[in-house]
Amino acid sequence: MQDAAYIKRRDEIQTYFDRTALDAWKRLVSTEKVSGVRATVRAGRDAMRQAILDRFADDLSGWRILDAGCGAGPLAIELAHRGAEVLGVDLSQQMIEHANEALPEIRTGGSVTLIAGDMLAPEHGAFDAVVSMDALIHYSADNAGKAIVGLAGRTRRKMVFTLAPRTGPLVAMHRLGSLFPRGDRSPAIQPVAINRLIATTLAQSDMQDWSEGKATRISSGFYISVAQELVRS
Repeated sequence: MQDAAYIKRRDEIQTYFDRTALDAWKRLVSTEKVSGVRATVRAGRDAMRQAILDRFADDLSGWRILDAGCGAGPLAIELAHRGAEVLGVDLSQQMIEHANEALPEIRTGGSVTLIAGDMLAPEHGAFDAVVSMDALIHYSADNAGKAIVGLAGRTRRKMVFTLAPRTGPLVAMHRLGSLFPRGDRSPAIQPVAINRLIATTLAQSDMQDWSEGKATRISSGFYISVAQELVRS
């Protein structure tokens, strides 16, 4: 059962995407021209997506993968093109509807299904791997850690997720950005002390057969994020 703090934050994020900034995020994940700041964020997200994909083999036939917080689905689609059966879950019903309108044909034996819902819901079943790009960055360290432990219990091989590092420049940039008009275009990111979060998470009794893998940091203007891999033995 999810705790009240997670549920409250989850509902705030859902409201943001469905009522406040869906159009802005559609432009961000499209190829149309955007402002200089958003262009750096787009470039950072593209680089991060590739960094996550680099953690997986070119042939993922037989893998079932959860894309937790899939957004418009580009990462889920790429994994499906490698032969995986991918379930993408996102809080925003409108974003999922938008993504499903543009789903390409998957010709490699893989498949992709995008649905609206809670990425932690146990009814999604078990997976060989979980990816989560820029979803956990909106949660506190405590709730992010609990989410990782919960997903690990249903994951057979590996997890790759992104976290926002708690650095002076990142904290300052987001404080500065909140002062400008239309600052609500971006939901609050919650930077965390990543090394501490990973150590605390792996110390949990449910994580005894998990170990820390490679971490990759991507920095592009206002986009600063770290991809962290955890591997099951």
